Amino acid sequence: MAKLAVFIHGMWGTPDVWRNWRSRFEARGWQTLTPALRHHDAPPHAPPGALGATSLLDYAADLERELRALPEKPVVIGHSMGGLIALLLCARGLARAGVLLTPAAPASVIAIRPSNFVAFARIQMKWGWWRKPHRATLGEALSHTFNTTDSREGSERHAGFVHDSGRALFEIAWPWLDARKATTIDPRLVTVPLLFIAAEKDRLTPPGVVRRTAARFAHVSDYVEYPNQGHWVVGQPGWERVADDAATWLDGKTV
Repeated sequence: MAKLAVFIHGMWGTPDVWRNWRSRFEARGWQTLTPALRHHDAPPHAPPGALGATSLLDYAADLERELRALPEKPVVIGHSMGGLIALLLCARGLARAGVLLTPAAPASVIAIRPSNFVAFARIQMKWGWWRKPHRATLGEALSHTFNTTDSREGSERHAGFVHDSGRALFEIAWPWLDARKATTIDPRLVTVPLLFIAAEKDRLTPPGVVRRTAARFAHVSDYVEYPNQGHWVVGQPGWERVADDAATWLDGKTV
């Protein structure tokens, strides 16, 4: 069976966030795919009008079609919001295993902490934010996403940030108000191995949140936490160890 990995980027991201991991995995014999979430191929400062009302369920539906068209089930690797989407896909039986990097939490885990509340406060202070596109400022990105990354690297990565969906943010941040229950996942539906990766200094998805999510899926999950790492485990100093550990774990679970 071929080693095929589908990488799913997170909020404000594009497939480019996987530039490091993709080459690392391919050097280890993996075939890789890095799809763009719906509307995430637009220029950073020109969000499509339909983006604001796009649901996590829309993102997942698009990826489900792509995964079902593949000759065999891949593994899914998701970062942040992409980690939650990867978990949704695993619950639908579409993957052989999932690696969830600092993932956004499903509805069953209360994820609000002071650090991530501050990170999104400006966005959520604008009326109608739940149906409008949004994008982190450079200051917000350096403080929360890239807090353990060199500021020059963080600034470069932020320049590539695109807008994301207010609807998707609402579904993640306020799941109990979401009539569609987009982030509700029945753990019994997940029967493939999951690796939850947390970072000690993560200000967006603190390790305690990731740990509690992993506990919800304890029947299939492994959990690892990296010291001195922040949310940007896909590119900050030390990303090589995280990527290699994830690849080694996958090799052990999918051979």
